[in-house]
Amino acid sequence: MLISTDAETAKQTEATYMVDDQPYKGWEYIGSAPKPGTPGYGKDVAGEDVPQAYLVIQPPHSVTRPHFHQTNQFQVFVHGGGTVGKMRVDPLTVQYAGGNTPYGPIIAEDDGVQYFTLRQAWDSGAKYLPANRDLLVKGQQRQVVGVKSGAGETETLIEPTADGLFAQCVTLAPGAKHTLPDASEGGGQYHVVVSGSLARDGEDLPPLSVEFASPDEGLVEIEAGPDGLELLLARFPKEIPAK
Repeated sequence: MLISTDAETAKQTEATYMVDDQPYKGWEYIGSAPKPGTPGYGKDVAGEDVPQAYLVIQPPHSVTRPHFHQTNQFQVFVHGGGTVGKMRVDPLTVQYAGGNTPYGPIIAEDDGVQYFTLRQAWDSGAKYLPANRDLLVKGQQRQVVGVKSGAGETETLIEPTADGLFAQCVTLAPGAKHTLPDASEGGGQYHVVVSGSLARDGEDLPPLSVEFASPDEGLVEIEAGPDGLELLLARFPKEIPAK
């Protein structure tokens, strides 16, 4: 399974949600994003059997309280800046947080902060702490961070692990082709267009477009559009945590 969503399509879904009286915006890419303030948000409930990907546009000087989720996720910081706990997050920072791994607060600076939330399985939303401590499964905590720092065709942001966790940035010249690392070595992977465009099925997917490749896709080939391509690959570990 390979699911591609271009940024223009996702932008049409933009909606505003109040989070602790702060106006956050969101774009939906794959699956349905959890919607703060609606019934079931952040609860221990069943949901869709599909991946979940959305963009969060967090306003200047806002604060997202410390929390956790019940499934694995990547957060890819693509605009603005701020901090997550004691860690700075500027473009292009990638944070992997395994299911049941607390993190935060997320504090946005003057330009706000924008980040993709990418999951291999559905999640109902933030489980804020300490209120939801009873839902936290201990012993599963795992957090890994990578930051893009250089140039070249490929740059590893998160070193590959035995269970498949991996993140890499690929930069291609216009029209160049490249075969990505095998999706079957992990639990599915996302491809985020950072700059330039990704040629896919006769279309050029612009910056902030997203793909999800399930493990059965194996080796995925990418091709740069007319302005070249900078693409982030974020691959999940094979195991999805049990709730």
